Amino acid sequence: MTEQQLRERLRKIAALFEGAQTAGEREAAVAAMERVKEALKTAQPEPRQGPRLVYEEPLIEMQFSLSDQWQRRLLSALCRRYGLAPFRYRRQRHTTLMLKVKRSFLDRVLWPEYCQLRDALDQYLREATDRIIREEVFNDASEAQERPG
Repeated sequence: MTEQQLRERLRKIAALFEGAQTAGEREAAVAAMERVKEALKTAQPEPRQGPRLVYEEPLIEMQFSLSDQWQRRLLSALCRRYGLAPFRYRRQRHTTLMLKVKRSFLDRVLWPEYCQLRDALDQYLREATDRIIREEVFNDASEAQERPG
């Protein structure tokens, strides 16, 4: 996979979550919107008596432990794109990322998109690393052999 192919794949993943550009993306977006609408219906309980109450989902504080600096950068950038502010409390490890977010947004949008982007970047980095090792270090970049005993 070339860098250009990776960029195109990342754009397609983002477009799926931001807005459809092709027929297939539109169908996926419509299905996703239907799931969100259905979830909103179940998230807004009807009061038995009195005026209609609007359910406001509270923000929760999530803690992520991401030992890979590239995964932390990716999640931070994705959060910022959606107007969220990732942070870390004083004395927390650099591998920790904190976020105040609505659970439904995290479960339905942020985390699935992060996972797809992470997988695409991991694949690209694996392929690029293997290619560079084969071309610049030694042709055999395979794992070490396992021996009995």
